[in-house]
Amino acid sequence: MDHWSESEGKRAHDPIFQTYFSQNCRQHVEDFCKERSADAVVSPSQRSILVPGPIIVGAGPSGLAVAACLKEKRVDSLILERSNCIASLWQLKTYDRLSLHLPRRFCELPLMPFPADYPVYPSKKEFVAYLEKYAARFGIRPTYNHTVVCAEYDEKRLLWRVRTQATGRMGEEVEYLSQWLVVATGENAEVVQPEIDGLKEFKGTVMHTSAYKTGRMFAGKRVLVVGCGNSGMEVCLDLCNNNAQPHIVVHILPREMLGQSTFGLSMWLLKWLPVHVVDLFLLLVARAMLGDTARLGLKRPTVGPLELKSLSGKTPVLDVGTFAKIRSGDIKVRPDIKHISGRQVEFLDTLSEDFDAIVLATGYKSNVPFWLKDQELFSEKDGLPRKAFPNGWKGERGLYSVGLTRRGLMGTSLDARRIAHDIEQQLRAAEGRYPGVLL
Repeated sequence: MDHWSESEGKRAHDPIFQTYFSQNCRQHVEDFCKERSADAVVSPSQRSILVPGPIIVGAGPSGLAVAACLKEKRVDSLILERSNCIASLWQLKTYDRLSLHLPRRFCELPLMPFPADYPVYPSKKEFVAYLEKYAARFGIRPTYNHTVVCAEYDEKRLLWRVRTQATGRMGEEVEYLSQWLVVATGENAEVVQPEIDGLKEFKGTVMHTSAYKTGRMFAGKRVLVVGCGNSGMEVCLDLCNNNAQPHIVVHILPREMLGQSTFGLSMWLLKWLPVHVVDLFLLLVARAMLGDTARLGLKRPTVGPLELKSLSGKTPVLDVGTFAKIRSGDIKVRPDIKHISGRQVEFLDTLSEDFDAIVLATGYKSNVPFWLKDQELFSEKDGLPRKAFPNGWKGERGLYSVGLTRRGLMGTSLDARRIAHDIEQQLRAAEGRYPGVLL
């Protein structure tokens, strides 16, 4: 039996809940404990389960962080995960050589630091191991293989209705109900497929980086990497011994400056200096360390790296060794693609070359608009909160957002703590009215 079904079954025989079950009171938010008790029994025909605590959609780092912060406050939650494991993006859709791009101290989740013997930049394997230990420490057990197909607020019952479709079991649908809904599906839920003339007719292999694992499978082949971020640069480095010729338009910075991580130095400078001044400093140091990247075909945006991150969410590329390969000529830089015909790729500078494969390092996007029926907290355009950080974590009627702030794991940790505190305050206020029922 699923642990939520078992829990709800026990509540059906709890005398405190039975007392409230018999009362037909108006369903105000402050009276939600009464509504909860009335619906505590699972209906086999409708497969509807009322969840006592918050529903969290997504078992990535963001979902785990919120669940842990809630658990610290003795509030249980239900995590719904469409895949069969935690951190499915990291485990199933990333390349083998991936590591954290920022020092570990900027990437740890609330309440549990990384092991002291971890390197400054933990590998993919190390980060996943950390997340698994994190989930085990806080007793987090997501409900796997349940894809949320629709979530909407029921104005009559004052509850969120979250409809899921299970993998297997002939696609069985289950509806979960709760006063709170936490969106933790992340900024990288779905791959972005670029519109390139002729791409669909390309005669070689085309794959997104979500399916790319290692350059060994492309040994001896000419590979064009299309992308403008850290993934594109790392894939190029992985392919440079196999005749990869990347197309890159990047804002490149050294990963370390003046003996410190570039990100750590930036955060320290921002304590005293405005963004545009820090941007200017970073660009000057980058110019001194890397030279004129324009002569190698690397175009620079018109704004600085921190301002670019703030305005568009695009993360500046932190060099992990790729630039040296570009400078030596092992990795070729090309302008934008004009057209693809067969295996031939024509670029905007009229140069044409043949390739065996194309790797799309074109990133990901949020999928929130596809399943969440809400137009207040989230934008329908990009699926991210309408309000800029740090104000995009809370919506109306018990709706929350975590991991969608364009601030990485640091932003995730801040939002997770705020959400847990906010829900705890609501529970304590309700407990004052109905002692012994909520906590």
